[in-house]
Amino acid sequence: MIYPTLVYAHLLLFVLWLGGDLGVFVLGQHFRRRDYSLPERLTLLKLLVAIDMGPRSAWALMVPMSLTLLYAGGWWVGLPLALVLAGWAVGLFWLWLVWDAHAHDMTPRSARDRRIEGWLRYGLTAFYLGLGGASLAAGAPLAETWLALKALLFGLIFAAAIMIDHAFKPVGPQLMALIEQGSSDATEVPLRATMDGTRRWVFTVYALLFVTSWLGQVKPF
Repeated sequence: MIYPTLVYAHLLLFVLWLGGDLGVFVLGQHFRRRDYSLPERLTLLKLLVAIDMGPRSAWALMVPMSLTLLYAGGWWVGLPLALVLAGWAVGLFWLWLVWDAHAHDMTPRSARDRRIEGWLRYGLTAFYLGLGGASLAAGAPLAETWLALKALLFGLIFAAAIMIDHAFKPVGPQLMALIEQGSSDATEVPLRATMDGTRRWVFTVYALLFVTSWLGQVKPF
C-alpha cells in the first residue's frame, strides 16, 4: 500500500500545483482589466497572492516526493536513502522559505528568503536536468526512457519558473507607480507589457506540466 499511496500523494500535489496556478492565471487576467476600479484590482491581486501559495507549496514538496517515489518504486537502483532524506530536508526548508517570505512580505527578511529560494531553484534545476540528461545518454541511473524524460522536463519546469520570476521583477515598481499615480497609459502600459512577457513563461510551464504528467501516466517509452 505504501507505493500506491505515494503515487496518490504525488497526484494530489500535481492537482494542487496546476489547479491553483490556473486560479492565479484567471485572477491575473481580471487584474489586467482597466474597467475595474483600482481598489477592486488590488483586492484581486491579494487573492492571487494567497492562492499562489498552494502551487508554490506543492512545487517545493514535489522535490522530496519525486525522490521518494524513485526509491520506493525501485526506479533508481542504488539510490541512497540518505539522498532521499536530504531531499526531504531541502523540500521542507524550501516550503518554510516560501511561507516565511509570505508572512514577512516587503521586508528584508522576505528578500533574504527569496534570495535563498532562488539559489535552491538553480541547484535543483541543475540536478534534474543532469539526472534526466545523463539517464537518456547512458541509460542510468534511470533506465526507463519515459522516466528520464520526465526528470529532464521537471528540470525544464524549474528553468521556466526561474524565467517567470526574472520577467516578473519589474512588476513591483510598476505596481507602486500605478497605486501612487493612478490608472493611465503611463502606468498601465509598462505593467501590461511586463505581465504579457511573463505569461509566455507561464504557458511554457503549463505545457511542460501536461507533458510530464502524461509521461508518468502513459509511460510510452
